[in-house]
Amino acid sequence: MNNATKIGRARGTHDIAPAEQPLWRRVTGEVERICGLYGYRPIQTPVFEDTALFQRTSGEGSDVVQKEMYTFADRSDRSLTLRPEGTAPICRAYVEHGMHREPQPAKLFAIASMYRYGAPGRGRYREHWQASVEAIGTDDPAIDAELIQLYDTLLGRLGVTRYHLELNSIGCRECRPAYLASLQAWLATNGDRLDADTLRKAGTSPLRVFDNIQAKPEGVRVALEEAPKIGASLCAACTERFSVVCADLDAVGVGYTLVPTLVRGLDYYSRTTWEFVGPLENENATLSGGGRYDYLVEEIGGPPTPGVGFGGGIERLLIAMEAEGVAIAEAPTIDVFLALEPGAPRVLVTQWLAELRNLDLSCDTDYAGRSLKGQLSQAGRLGAATTVVVGSDRATIRRAGAADEEMRHDDVMGRLRP
Repeated sequence: MNNATKIGRARGTHDIAPAEQPLWRRVTGEVERICGLYGYRPIQTPVFEDTALFQRTSGEGSDVVQKEMYTFADRSDRSLTLRPEGTAPICRAYVEHGMHREPQPAKLFAIASMYRYGAPGRGRYREHWQASVEAIGTDDPAIDAELIQLYDTLLGRLGVTRYHLELNSIGCRECRPAYLASLQAWLATNGDRLDADTLRKAGTSPLRVFDNIQAKPEGVRVALEEAPKIGASLCAACTERFSVVCADLDAVGVGYTLVPTLVRGLDYYSRTTWEFVGPLENENATLSGGGRYDYLVEEIGGPPTPGVGFGGGIERLLIAMEAEGVAIAEAPTIDVFLALEPGAPRVLVTQWLAELRNLDLSCDTDYAGRSLKGQLSQAGRLGAATTVVVGSDRATIRRAGAADEEMRHDDVMGRLRP
């Protein structure tokens, strides 16, 4: 008897089992297809980066840096971090590969795993998958609207209707300082109405006191609703840019709600910010979120370069599809299954399998010692379009809706070739 301790997956992770793959591939395939329609090119970055990349861009006071990063020292005592988000690594690659010298904007996307330490729950994993879609090298507000429309289109193509879009502008370097001064004054006066987490954020990055406001205690939410909002302090340029974003969304029929408390949880955001909120009734309801990051590339040593993008969780998208009752995908099928009677020439079957696969026909046979009846049941489970029952010197081809065809071994491949 084996007394070895059973090893399970790490907490906060999940397997994408074969039965789940058809739906997973449907979603990721649709992301790739729609990004291609909008002119976005695929990119992949390493799963870990220099820790300074995230400390410098996300903000020392952000929850990501303070609580959630998986950071470790390698054998040369370099500090590395598993990527908690996709934008900063893509911008790092943009600078490192000289993409700023190419025609702008660089329109890029990636589907990759992200890592954040936090309390696991439905729609919240410590290792999760995310689509990151970025447009780097333009400050045209029309592309903000394009990215929002891209994700709205994705939801429609996947049959998701239970969501809403929240939209805001959080200003720029010109108008934000005066607003922050007024917000800090309000926070100093109303600190006794706020919880410890909000006060901590007030001391490091005041704008972030509004981050994830719906998850805060009710009394804190009520207080923050009274705080001054950035919308009343926007400069003329930010106001004009935001009006273009709204007008473009109106023009293509993308509905939205203006939410003056909407900020993003990372320091690099500026101007347009947005979130698509799905059917989950908790803090994990956000399907995707994004915004402008016009100063991020500068922060990592690149030239002044505006940018905008979003991250959308794959797992949360699957949950939204499930809530709609559309999370059903066709089971995988194969073209040919070779069932073996006693005495069937196994070497010949091996040759047929190789030839069929060379013809791009998917095929399989029995490797479990099943009876002929069991093999035919397995062919049915695999959805085989054609089943070949191989005897010692003859074979029978079976197809649904057609009469069985019995023939010599020499004739089998001629009947199976497309």
